[in-house]
Amino acid sequence: MPVAIEPAAATVPAAGGASTHTLTNSEAGKIMFKIKSSNNNEYRLKPVFGFIDAGATAQVEITRLAGPPKDDKFVIQFAPAPEGATDAQEAFKGATAAGDVTLSVKAE
Repeated sequence: MPVAIEPAAATVPAAGGASTHTLTNSEAGKIMFKIKSSNNNEYRLKPVFGFIDAGATAQVEITRLAGPPKDDKFVIQFAPAPEGATDAQEAFKGATAAGDVTLSVKAE
């Protein structure tokens, strides 16, 4: 898989908490990513969009707000970054995802 996330699963308190994950780009070129959530009411992501240079990593922070215990997932979509692109959110509007990885999160 050209993009990996570590750790690939997390458990956070249902009362609220945070988890940090590392995205790794093993592609030969720069990629852009977009993170989608199954539960936008109780989670905040930072960043939602971004770029990762070839062979580099990016940190993603997931914050859980207080809410009922639940299993959720985040899908990290990625695509080659257009040459000269500086805004990943804008660049993703016209792109088709080349693949994705899934992060499972359990709030208990």
